[in-house]
Amino acid sequence: MDIILNLLPHIINGLALGLLFALIALGFMLIVGVMELINLAHGSLFALGAYIAMTLIDPNIAGWGSFGVWYMELSLTLRYVIGLALAPAFVAIVGMGLEICMRRTYGKKAEYGLLLTFGAALVIEESIRIIWGSSEQFLPVPEMVSGAFIAGGMIYSNYRFFAAGFGIFMIALVWLFLEKTPYGSIIKAGAHDSEMVRALGVNLTVLRLMVFGLGASLSAVAGVILTPIWGLRPHVGVDVVIPAFLIIVLGGIGSFWGAVVAGILVGLVVGIFGAYASEWSLMSMYILLIIVITFRTRGLFGKKSALEN
Repeated sequence: MDIILNLLPHIINGLALGLLFALIALGFMLIVGVMELINLAHGSLFALGAYIAMTLIDPNIAGWGSFGVWYMELSLTLRYVIGLALAPAFVAIVGMGLEICMRRTYGKKAEYGLLLTFGAALVIEESIRIIWGSSEQFLPVPEMVSGAFIAGGMIYSNYRFFAAGFGIFMIALVWLFLEKTPYGSIIKAGAHDSEMVRALGVNLTVLRLMVFGLGASLSAVAGVILTPIWGLRPHVGVDVVIPAFLIIVLGGIGSFWGAVVAGILVGLVVGIFGAYASEWSLMSMYILLIIVITFRTRGLFGKKSALEN
């Protein structure tokens, strides 16, 4: 029982991390599924969302004139909600702009798209350094979700519970959108056979634009929520894109619940190993991938995808 109690805080931390990993991977998965493209700029969009939210939340806003003075008088909670709402919207626009740039690569070798998104990632990262600097930043959170409490002799972070709850809420929202709306049905159909969707009269150009924007916004949402746990620095996107790709492979390319389950598994493994063998925390998710892929080549819930054609 003592072992379980000692593990419980780390399990909760890993669960919160895993749910946010899953949210990042879902955006990544939508782009891979519909566009058959690995977006190497996904992590940089994550970082961009966090920096924009920080600018909207941080009370030390400069250069906004009289509006800035009025804005700083708003409560931290209200500014946090504004940042959480507007940052993903802005990043979605950036993602759509990136998709427009990528249109000339469609129908060509996959390397063209990979190189373009890799270049976009570098541009976004350097833009962050120019605008916000290279030092590590801090994203303030409302008082109601900060601090900690003691239960059963163990200390638990309030924010970890908030992050886990918000991750569950967003995953449920994405699921409802994909399963219960006609737009979600079109996106799912596009992930299985985009040419058939075009033949049925769906504007594939608009579909790709919207999917890229949705994927970018999900990455930004995760960036805002995960930053107080991970910290914020210009190259944080590199730390994000590798786990995101690993999760969709582990869960199975194109599988919604595969990405969710794999994200949670990765978060739990990283969280538990980080508590007892920190030097193995990152290595642990690669070991998990090797074990699963050894027995399930297409991942936990994977089916044959367009990438295998």
